[in-house]
Amino acid sequence: MADLQPIETALEALLAGVVPLEAEPVPLVQAAGRVLADVVYAQLDVPPFDNSAMDGYALRAADAGQWLPVSQRIAAGTPAQALALGSCARIFTGGEIPAGADCVVMQERVEIDGERALMPADIPAGDNVRRQGRDVQSGSVLLNAGERLEAAALGHLAGQGVTDVSVRRRPRVALLSTGDEIVDPGTPLKPGQLYNSNRPMLKRLLENFGADVVQLVSVPDDYAQTVELLRQAGLNADVVISTGGVSVGEEDHVKAALETLGQLDMWKLAIRPGKPLALGRLPRNDGSHARFVGLPGNPVSSFVGAWLFLRPLMGALLGCPTLKALPNMTASAGFATSTGPREHYMRVTLKFTPSGVTATAFDDQNSGVLSSCINADALAVIPPNSEIAKGDKIRCLWLAS
Repeated sequence: MADLQPIETALEALLAGVVPLEAEPVPLVQAAGRVLADVVYAQLDVPPFDNSAMDGYALRAADAGQWLPVSQRIAAGTPAQALALGSCARIFTGGEIPAGADCVVMQERVEIDGERALMPADIPAGDNVRRQGRDVQSGSVLLNAGERLEAAALGHLAGQGVTDVSVRRRPRVALLSTGDEIVDPGTPLKPGQLYNSNRPMLKRLLENFGADVVQLVSVPDDYAQTVELLRQAGLNADVVISTGGVSVGEEDHVKAALETLGQLDMWKLAIRPGKPLALGRLPRNDGSHARFVGLPGNPVSSFVGAWLFLRPLMGALLGCPTLKALPNMTASAGFATSTGPREHYMRVTLKFTPSGVTATAFDDQNSGVLSSCINADALAVIPPNSEIAKGDKIRCLWLAS
């Protein structure tokens, strides 16, 4: 096992020299899931003026406990007039607080008599008033570079009137499936053949990680064709990913083809599942390189490898820190297990209780049992040569997309 490398060494090799891709402008309405290329500064206060947090009456706190004439009606979106002395204003949620008023009392607490309103006595200044700039102050950092634009961030930008935003270009990925035994769904199976489960699984994961899968290629068990298809994929992609063909079998040609075309940075890891994983580079015509990741063909190995390697690689290319490392948590093992010389990444579900988090492992951890990945919440990281008893504290990597 001396030639097997730890995951930390593999990640270092994978990410060495990786820099974020260039920026491109996109309309805000098309920016969901994209990663900001630059810091965005606020141009407006949010809210832009003091406004009411509810339907009610705006007044001076000093006039609380009195009958007050209702001097104006302020709906959201209409300008307010300065509040006449000794009066109140009927106001609705989001309505502008009139100059002179310093609080709002909810309508349920007010007694109405024609055009007069009796205010309760206990109204503090500032009550039910959303102050200008409470959320965002003009000139402050609205969002940092590297922020992934999900729902709240998109709303934050829209609240500033932003229509276009500068984001990192999506990494272009070529996804290659190797092996004569692998066929696409819809094709009648011949004896010894299997349907390609890795392709749709990895495509979806890569898209969740921010990539643009631009090529889907089937690679036969032929050395010359493997070399040519790898070469072509490297010309048009930032990252080339293959499944299968990186082990030591007579029909496993990917490793040899990679060494012929470019360079092999690392092969074989001290992890389970996913030992036969190849990392390297493929040359382009302009002298640059496409990154290459050769995942094992077993679907669970590909699934685990995607989270451990493809996600941080996409994060580095996108300049997105939250993608580069999976969230860590400590949990109590709801199972017992032992490991050999390889670090084991077990599929587990998580149960959160007031006393802590419990990780329950799927009974069958074989690398061909893809059903264990469907409801997995995390990967429990079991160090090599370990004996884990039920109740022991273990580290888990939360599979947060």
